[in-house]
Amino acid sequence: MMKALFHYGKSGADGLQYGEIEQTAPASGEVRVRIKTAGLNHRDLFVPDRHEAEAPAVVLGSDGAGVVDAVGAGVDKLKTGDEVIINPALNWEDNSEAPPKGFEILGVPAHGTFAEYINVPAENAVMKPKHLDWQEAGVLALSAMTAYRALFTRGGLKAGMTVFIPGATGGAGTLLLQFAAAAGASVYVTSRSEEKRRAALALGADKAIDSESDWEEALDGEKVDLVIESVGAATFNQSLDQLRRGGTLVAFGASAGDTVDFNLRKFFYGQYNLLGSTMASGEELREMMDFIAQHDIKPVMDKRYDLSEYDAAFARMENAGMMGKIVFDV
Repeated sequence: MMKALFHYGKSGADGLQYGEIEQTAPASGEVRVRIKTAGLNHRDLFVPDRHEAEAPAVVLGSDGAGVVDAVGAGVDKLKTGDEVIINPALNWEDNSEAPPKGFEILGVPAHGTFAEYINVPAENAVMKPKHLDWQEAGVLALSAMTAYRALFTRGGLKAGMTVFIPGATGGAGTLLLQFAAAAGASVYVTSRSEEKRRAALALGADKAIDSESDWEEALDGEKVDLVIESVGAATFNQSLDQLRRGGTLVAFGASAGDTVDFNLRKFFYGQYNLLGSTMASGEELREMMDFIAQHDIKPVMDKRYDLSEYDAAFARMENAGMMGKIVFDV
């Protein structure tokens, strides 16, 4: 048996339980990782509402890092004692226009990282970068993979471009900011918090504007080449208004609403490009790892909790109180 945070028996948050669940040996082609740290993502807030109360118990969590504890048959590239990061993108190894059939993210329907141990396919255990400590490694993958694909694979970001990132103070947002700045782009971000705007400037943003202000006025009427939109309905049209004619908006999140109404005539006269993005392939993960090592990029860390304190961590994320990533000690 092992300690874990799982969902079972009741709908929504009432079904969350921290307790013991069965621990199993790795199957052929898998490794078992003893988790040291795990990262909280917005996805984890949604899982309790999406997982059926009558379904078998499922361990939450998509991000984590730890030490290989056991190796299944047929695995020859990893050994016990290896320090690894968990790649939460299952069944998506090679870069492609969209995830292949069978793509899933750890933490529903497959057991996730909020546990003392996890079994994953060997290709989903990636060697931990040496410049990251355990807390940084445990929160990296999902946000960084999402940011990397949205910016580079989908958005085509290059040096000299201007990129606008609404709400760039969460986990993915702070990585988007650092990635874009490291690539030589001019980066403009928004936040309601003056403290977070100052922190964004320290991370490399060229402009950090108040989310409640008139964005066009704050940018002196300047239009940008690329917008990375992860907030959703609450900001989508404002974000689109900051885009130059012929520019690109990449959307990968909808934490503030799934359904958007926008002016189609204005959109096609503006010759805008609207692209969706989600997660990334194993190939892109390896490219991203090289990129962060080259530029010495680390995730911005917010607060640290014991896994048993999950309710406080969930509340902090739900209330948008964090700057960067929330980490669990497992």
